[in-house]
Amino acid sequence: MIQLRIPVQPFPAVEPLVVRLRETDDALGPHDAVLKRVDGDRREYDFQGFALELDAPAHVNLADDVILVAPGQESARRLIRADSRHNTLLVTEQCDQLCLMCSQPPKKHHVDLFSELKIAASLAPPSAYIGISGGEPLLHKRQLFEMLAEVAAMRPDLTFHVLTNGQHFDDDDVPALKRIGVDKVLWGIPLYSGDASLHDAIVQKDGAFERLLESFSILSRAGSAVELRTVILEQNYASMPDLAWFVGTTLPFVERWAIMQLESIGFGRMNWSRIFKDTSIDFGTIARAINIASTKGVSVQLYNFPLCSIPEAYRGRAPAAISDWKNKFESFCAQCSSMPRCGGFFEWYDHSKGFKKLGPI
Repeated sequence: MIQLRIPVQPFPAVEPLVVRLRETDDALGPHDAVLKRVDGDRREYDFQGFALELDAPAHVNLADDVILVAPGQESARRLIRADSRHNTLLVTEQCDQLCLMCSQPPKKHHVDLFSELKIAASLAPPSAYIGISGGEPLLHKRQLFEMLAEVAAMRPDLTFHVLTNGQHFDDDDVPALKRIGVDKVLWGIPLYSGDASLHDAIVQKDGAFERLLESFSILSRAGSAVELRTVILEQNYASMPDLAWFVGTTLPFVERWAIMQLESIGFGRMNWSRIFKDTSIDFGTIARAINIASTKGVSVQLYNFPLCSIPEAYRGRAPAAISDWKNKFESFCAQCSSMPRCGGFFEWYDHSKGFKKLGPI
């Protein structure tokens, strides 16, 4: 599993510091630290005249990574990994829903790091695609919009994928969305059923479905790009064809519809036995939903599905969607001809409780 935290020796920081790790001293900026010495697993950088020492094995590439060094903490967060396509900035752990499958259960407390995250994004490699996640990022909508607008102005080469429950868009947000740039952000928004009561039961929030439809209308008027996201559960599996009709007739403007398998962490792990649907045994309902949506012109993709759990005719819809820092492969995958293009499994996937009908392709 890829390290997202790097041990750091005591450093005289009195406030959170955003640091980009450089290996040469050309064109250094105010947030750059330059590598001075490597001694085994320890790397010493010069940062504004101070020695910044990190402990990382030699095989871990830190060149041009952007890290956050916080006062009193013994590890630094890797905010941007320069050699990865899977960088996500966590802006808050607060949320106003309690989704049955939530992989990041909400916390009451909020630590405001928008200033630091803005700097980190501005230091990203050229043409980077950066995820924004929570909790619910739009609980801090003004700070989020300001950060996105400022970074988009500084770094027009960057694009963002923002995961949100879609409960907090208002008519007054349209100018702000356009100022950020509708081509700069893909809004990833969940919809679990075309039936209001079922969707609300899954997210455990009354009125969430109706509020979501209001937000979709606002995003459509702004011209914003939307990725619709539906996690497959025992609770909504049978109604997936109905949801496909709903998406195709009510939300045809979505850029794509991502049908997703469950992640076994957080509430997903706690509720696994009653919400996991084994689509390796029964994929027929998903196939019907895909076919219906496709006839309506909706682009459908399958996220977090190992390729051997999908009938051959639908495997082309399954990109390697699991982020590199949290994916793994099972022992039988070594014999599979499709392994190079498969996303595999989440690091915390337990095969004894998971898919029952898998094997090398």
